Amino acid sequence: MFFILSKTVAFLLLPSNFLIVFGLAGVLLMATRWKRAGLRAAATSIVLLAAAGFLPVGNLLLRPLESRFPPWDASRGAPDGVIVLGGAISPKLSRDYGEFIVSGDGGRIIAMGKLARAYPDARIVYSGGDGSLLGNQPAEADFAYPLLDSFGVRRERAILETRSRNTAENAAFTKDLVKPKSSERWLLVTSARHIPRAVGCFRAVGFPVEAYPVGWHTERQWNLTVPRTFSEGLGQFDSAAYEWLGLLAYWLTGRTSEFLPSP
Repeated sequence: MFFILSKTVAFLLLPSNFLIVFGLAGVLLMATRWKRAGLRAAATSIVLLAAAGFLPVGNLLLRPLESRFPPWDASRGAPDGVIVLGGAISPKLSRDYGEFIVSGDGGRIIAMGKLARAYPDARIVYSGGDGSLLGNQPAEADFAYPLLDSFGVRRERAILETRSRNTAENAAFTKDLVKPKSSERWLLVTSARHIPRAVGCFRAVGFPVEAYPVGWHTERQWNLTVPRTFSEGLGQFDSAAYEWLGLLAYWLTGRTSEFLPSP
């Protein structure tokens, strides 16, 4: 039930989707005796969409997430294992074209190759199943082996976790697979905005990890840069809102150790 709600309610609550639906409802109301209320709703929708797309609202919301955990410190020494969370490969397109297609979170893939070659004794885990609502797509991790081959990484070093559909399941199923020892050090690779929720999920299942954030969209210095395009600003706002909603939902349902995990 949680998975279904996360795919449906979250979709409707994304700012862009919610405001569009709100505005359309206002347009429909304008044809009824509630014309004035409909006009206000439509106007409010347009104003808020413009603010979300043209003002640095998304940047303001993303920065606390992306700056929560610092870049990983390599001076601590070689890790025993590296966990890369799914979200970087498009299973549908990869199946259609017969080769792996990397999506917008490609920084996770770059980090996987970089870490695999830098630490040849570390185990590599790619965690990502079929996260589609209908469950009719191939598991994302099924396409990880060709990626590792292209990086020159031996397949016997890799463990593929193909069952998980969300971050909480990433943590639970990965722990079941690798059975980490208390003396081991594991890196967790995912997008910087996603690191707080991901680390919280792993902590909640008793699997301590070291954060390895990638794919930042905000600068390290506080900077209220106006988006270059409306779509860029709205995309940042949606990404930030999705993550904050995820943090709240996971915390309320006990899937993370705390609302906003920290180092």
